[in-house]
Amino acid sequence: MAAAARVTLADVYRAHERIMPYIHKTPVFTNATFDKLIGRNAFFKAENLQKTGSFKARGALNAVSNLLQVQDTCTSARPVSSVMSLRERNANAAGVVTHSTGNHGQALAWAAQTVGLKCAVIVPRDTPQVKKDAITSYGAELVLCEPTPQSRQETCQRVAEEQGLEFVPPFDHHDVIAGQGTIGMELLKQAPDLDAILVPVSGGGMASGIAIAAKAMKPDIKIYLVEAEGKMCEKSLRAGERLWPNPPRFLNTIADGIRMQHLGHLTFPILVDLAEKDVFSISDADMIKGMKFAFERMKLVIEAASGAAVVAAMSDKLAAMDKDMKNIGVILCGGNVDIDKLPWY
Repeated sequence: MAAAARVTLADVYRAHERIMPYIHKTPVFTNATFDKLIGRNAFFKAENLQKTGSFKARGALNAVSNLLQVQDTCTSARPVSSVMSLRERNANAAGVVTHSTGNHGQALAWAAQTVGLKCAVIVPRDTPQVKKDAITSYGAELVLCEPTPQSRQETCQRVAEEQGLEFVPPFDHHDVIAGQGTIGMELLKQAPDLDAILVPVSGGGMASGIAIAAKAMKPDIKIYLVEAEGKMCEKSLRAGERLWPNPPRFLNTIADGIRMQHLGHLTFPILVDLAEKDVFSISDADMIKGMKFAFERMKLVIEAASGAAVVAAMSDKLAAMDKDMKNIGVILCGGNVDIDKLPWY
């Protein structure tokens, strides 16, 4: 399928069949104290308990699996019984490479290890050590770069060319989006009465995947993006064009998982079509509040990007919205926290 083709619910279902033997069907948690606080019912999709500690395992494994399948054109249309069967059918794939602030890098390293492929991951030098260690623990080569989008891309391209590796981007990829969409499909089966879903957003792979799946299954559901302050998502969605500073830069935020300044080429038009134009822009201080609530009241370890979604559900902005939105999904996108450097210390 062409890279620019729009992901469909059928793609999400195929991704789910492909990856389910290897990932967790993560639980959905509720909390009576939280519901009383916000005056609605919240359903927390705990992707912090996913393989590698974040939702990224879904998209990475789907992309690696489908890469192996697509390269074997004689069998690409046949049903896939397992990821390992794909590896046996195409032993010529050299490996994969990506750039990542940590979670996608960990996920791709794990996915590559699962199918026996080489993997290299380019990460900014200031990536939390806990994430660097996790990447190498899955057998991947770790390559450090400067903490700028340009350095990430240039270093990744160089390593890909030198080693003959296939680039699997963190979000702007058909199979990555379809893999992340399995979150939305699962969540609506676990909590079918949802009226809205709050989704942390960086490049938009998870948000666009969830939006595709959820809106196809339940057209009236609302998808709200949750960003770190300074991203300009709402302005971009309302204008219908991707807005960001030139040159692109990372946001200055404790949420390293959602510090990308702009949405992707593939993800942006999906979100313009399917996401609400109202966006929740969250400060670092408020992310910490969300993290603390999950730690103290729910006994769940979540990272700052997840804390952004929690506090968005607690916000005055949501409180002022349609009171008929009784049931709210909240995506806890990851739990890879450096416990030696918790942001409130």
